[in-house]
Amino acid sequence: MIGLSSYAGVMESLMNSAEEQQPSSPLANSWSKKQESSKNQKPKSVGGFVLVHAGAGYHSESKAKEYKHVCKRACQRAVDQLKAGALAVEAVAAALVELEDSPFTNAGMGSNLNLSGEIECDASIMDGKSLHYGAVGSISGIKNPVLVANRLLSEAQKGKLSAGRIPPCFLVGRGAHDWAVSHGIPPCLSEKMATKFSLSAYKRNKRKMELAEKMDTGHNQTKKRRQSSENENGSGCLDTVGAVVVDLEGNVAAAVSSGGLAMKHSGRVGQAAHYGCGCWAENACNMNPYSTAVSTSGCGEHLIRTMLARECSAAMQSEDAHQALLEAMQNKFISSPFLASEDRVLGGVIVLRCCRCVEAPPSQNIQGILVEFLWSHTTESMCVGYMSAQDSKAKNPSCDVLREITLRRWRAGRSLWN
Repeated sequence: MIGLSSYAGVMESLMNSAEEQQPSSPLANSWSKKQESSKNQKPKSVGGFVLVHAGAGYHSESKAKEYKHVCKRACQRAVDQLKAGALAVEAVAAALVELEDSPFTNAGMGSNLNLSGEIECDASIMDGKSLHYGAVGSISGIKNPVLVANRLLSEAQKGKLSAGRIPPCFLVGRGAHDWAVSHGIPPCLSEKMATKFSLSAYKRNKRKMELAEKMDTGHNQTKKRRQSSENENGSGCLDTVGAVVVDLEGNVAAAVSSGGLAMKHSGRVGQAAHYGCGCWAENACNMNPYSTAVSTSGCGEHLIRTMLARECSAAMQSEDAHQALLEAMQNKFISSPFLASEDRVLGGVIVLRCCRCVEAPPSQNIQGILVEFLWSHTTESMCVGYMSAQDSKAKNPSCDVLREITLRRWRAGRSLWN
């Protein structure tokens, strides 16, 4: 283990610990890289860490660079917020805005179009400190759905409404749109949210559907067409985006946003808006030694039926995070009895956990924050980026392995003297 150094009153540079090679598994491959922190660094009064994903699905090689760049920009946006003193929940919302604004992601601008040729988005956010949650489903005409979800969360934290009414935490459709506008979030014409990529995909998918409807509707042909469609296009439409953050104080937050499946029925709400399915964040308490934050991606129906975000969060209370996530993905998702009838189980998660630990000599009175982050997916690829508040730039993994799970351990010291 790498020891913790300290500076009075500040969070100092994060350092990679040496990573032990994990045994090979049919579910996952592991890799690690040791990075030595420079000595004699000047104290920095900032800290925190962000991990983002641009979805679990299929990311074409032609757009790989764009996906990596948007993940890096999202990390930088969150870190800028952390450096300005923002809490984790505000930093994670900032990361999601950057991901939603990209024309290459299936969230906000450029989202998949539904059967009617319209864009309907889902998003949710959870604050690990207050345990409040906000979400919107099937919302149209709002450029950044995560901002509505975050506003729902913050409004709920203010307490009851007039006449003792309970404030909403989850709104859908026209009601969600009207609530957003009434709370100062500007509307955006749906046609302006479509991009040349999403429009092209819609036209292509519509032609496929029309062709399929002309074919024999017998059972065997239907099954064959369904499998063909899934193999050609299915995993490519699952690129929900999300992020998890831990701030200087050790608070965690998570968020997720999605345009949903291509050619979905109007009004369909995916896992990105469902409680415990799209994201989860929970600070450590007496019952749980670790703070955890999770964001998911994949086939919404699969993730909803398994409540994967919350399941992974609960699994992270085990001592071995790497093994715990392997078992959660295998037992709670891939082999889940709730998905026994599915031919292919499609999903991915990013997970962050942290705890406070004391490793410095007692005379220094230093308490550290240990942060571990992992990701796993059953899809062809999952684009991920990460960054600490002390890094000069965000990073992408140096390898992209089918159904990969990666573990990094970071350590930071913070003085309790002030």
